[in-house]
Order: sequence, then C-alpha cells, then structure tokens
Amino acid sequence: MTSHQSTQTMKPATAAKKLGVYLEATPAEFQEGVVSRTELNALQTDPPEWLRELRGNGPHPRPVVAAKLGVSIAGLARGGVTEALTTEQIDALKQESPEWLQRERATQADVRKEAQRIKEKNEEKKAKDAARGE
Repeated sequence: MTSHQSTQTMKPATAAKKLGVYLEATPAEFQEGVVSRTELNALQTDPPEWLRELRGNGPHPRPVVAAKLGVSIAGLARGGVTEALTTEQIDALKQESPEWLQRERATQADVRKEAQRIKEKNEEKKAKDAARGE
C-alpha cells in the first residue's frame, strides 16, 4: 500500500493572515485562488514585490496595526480604529499620541506586567515543587 500525500491548501484569507497582510489589498489572483502550503512557504521565504510593499507600507490588518501601536485589538476598537491603516497613518497616530492611545498603551503595559508576574510566580512554584521532589 502506498501513501498518497494530498496537497494541503488554504483559503486566501487564511494565507493572508499567516502572511500578516490585509487580504483586500492583495492582488486579485491571490484573493480569488487557493494557496497551497508549498506556495505559502515560497511567499514567506522569497516574497514577491507586492508582498514586500504590503508588509512595509500597508494597509495593515488590525493585529499588525495593534502591534505597531503597542495596544490590543480591543483597544483599537475602543479608540475608534476599525479599518486597516497604512504605515504612514500609524506613524501619524503615534505622532499625535491621542489620549485614547496613551490610555490603551498604559493598559497594555499593565497587562504585560501582570502576565510577567504570573509567569514568575508559576516558575517559583515549579522550582519549589521540584525541590520537594513532587
């Protein structure tokens, strides 16, 4: 019996998410087709010009916008940012530093501190448990 390996494919939306780009800004042939795992790997290792341009200048999807601004996706929504933004628009927001952005960045910093505190607490507990031979 021989094993038959079928080609794994994904929808363009999934591929765009994995590539970190805004689907609606990709070329029509990308949006209308399916992407195989091999094609995705090729796009990641040797991105074509359109992909380099999108990654560099946008428009960027919300997760990328949130990361570039240092806030959560929910924080973007609370700040009224609901659509994709270009790098230029993100830089302008950073320059303006509106009150909502400052507040959301502070919230995100608190969340990261708390996550770090919990991680350290769990590591201490693991070390104590290991020392007791559990």
